Amino acid sequence: MERKNEIIEISLEFALMIIEFSELLELKRKYVIARQLLKSGTSIGANTRESQSAESKADFIHKLKIAHKEAEETEYWLLLCEKAPSYPSPPEQMKAALLSMQKLLSRIISSSKLKSS
Repeated sequence: MERKNEIIEISLEFALMIIEFSELLELKRKYVIARQLLKSGTSIGANTRESQSAESKADFIHKLKIAHKEAEETEYWLLLCEKAPSYPSPPEQMKAALLSMQKLLSRIISSSKLKSS
């Protein structure tokens, strides 16, 4: 039986939410933010997935750090949408998923650093 990888699953579900929200932004003609959000929000999952084929522990940690940085950038774009009066607010479920992912990435990075030292 295949073991579930929580960060891979969460980041994939989050990417799907990002795609849907980006499409909503495009419908509202908010193309620049939609594109930025789509790039950073889907990059989280791409980097976590890529970390699964890392060539070393250092490479694994590096890829997850990139994913964490992309999550921070995504949080910024979502905050802009939330604060800008002419933009739709991101769904609470999306913000909760992002926070969960950020915490999980931090834990994985920290525990991986401990194991490699």
